[in-house]
Amino acid sequence: MIDTRIDRRWAVTAVFFLNGLTLSTYIVRAPSFKAAHDMSDALFGLSGLLFALSALACMQAVGPLAAKIGTRTILRLALAVMPLLLAGLAVAPGPQWYLAGAAVLGGVHGATDAAMNASAVAVEREAGRPILNGCHAAWSISAVIASLSTAALAHFGVSLAVHLCTAAAVLLFAGIVTARWLPDNGRAETEPDAPVSVRAGWSRPLILLGLTATALMICEGAALGWGGIFLYEERNASLSLAAVGITAYTGAQALGRLAGDRLSGRPGLFRTAALIAAAGFAVAVLIPHPGVAVAGFAVAGLGSSVLVPLTFSAVGRLPGASTAALVSRLTTFTYTGILLGPALIGWVAGRIGLATTMIVVIPLLLLVVLVPRPKQ
Repeated sequence: MIDTRIDRRWAVTAVFFLNGLTLSTYIVRAPSFKAAHDMSDALFGLSGLLFALSALACMQAVGPLAAKIGTRTILRLALAVMPLLLAGLAVAPGPQWYLAGAAVLGGVHGATDAAMNASAVAVEREAGRPILNGCHAAWSISAVIASLSTAALAHFGVSLAVHLCTAAAVLLFAGIVTARWLPDNGRAETEPDAPVSVRAGWSRPLILLGLTATALMICEGAALGWGGIFLYEERNASLSLAAVGITAYTGAQALGRLAGDRLSGRPGLFRTAALIAAAGFAVAVLIPHPGVAVAGFAVAGLGSSVLVPLTFSAVGRLPGASTAALVSRLTTFTYTGILLGPALIGWVAGRIGLATTMIVVIPLLLLVVLVPRPKQ
């Protein structure tokens, strides 16, 4: 007899993988979108802003909505809609249509992100063992797959429309199969003591964890958004080596998350991992050798791998609101970090230089170590 808890775990993990594959394919193809519509830097930047703001807005609705209809309904709809939006963006007839499509994709992704994390936290609580790191590992692995496959397809001259429409068809089929096994959790009746109001869950421990998540995402934005540019411009690395630096970070992050669930019960894991991430980042930005910097980014990725999953897991155990509401609150903080991080680093770098700005990230990671963790 098959354990249904195992089915639920792998179904939720599959959602993370499919969501990551969809979103990463969209992000990696960004230069193609920009060129196809002949957009200026400002106009293309607007598409990213609309995507992020739409995601943040939709995240707020997921908690109350999941309390009424459950996460399964939300995720089933998202698994069907996101591939269609990906294909639609590939054939958008003009920049205005692209901007509108990016905003809608951002909203659907935001709802999906909150719902899939809420579902994973609920499955983790039901199973009595950690699964969040494995779920986030699936997302990281999908990002690496999307990056490598897109590079290969671009090398062989596969067009944007053919690539994304084919990918959308595969993702849609996989989503339909996955949807059959999704757990029906997140409803209010499954957590009868949890309030369902829009203000529920805004406690001091949640805000503390949320600010921690924001800081972590700013650091991640520094590594992923600016790490390659730092290697190329400040360490005189070749373009290929600069790309390897980002792959080293994401690859080590994926490997760390694969082992993260087995390590989650160990005391002091969060602080130890944060110290490893800070040490790796220090090596990457302080030692003036491109090869050593790449190794430093790999260590930073390994250390940072468990930090966000552990934060989601901790939030899911807080009282005062449903799991879906609590997780949707945290995703607001994480996306604030994603939105704020690269832009803030770029703004500061324009005034004090990129090398100095990257150094400032080190004490931010150390501050995460020093912030007291809420008691569970």
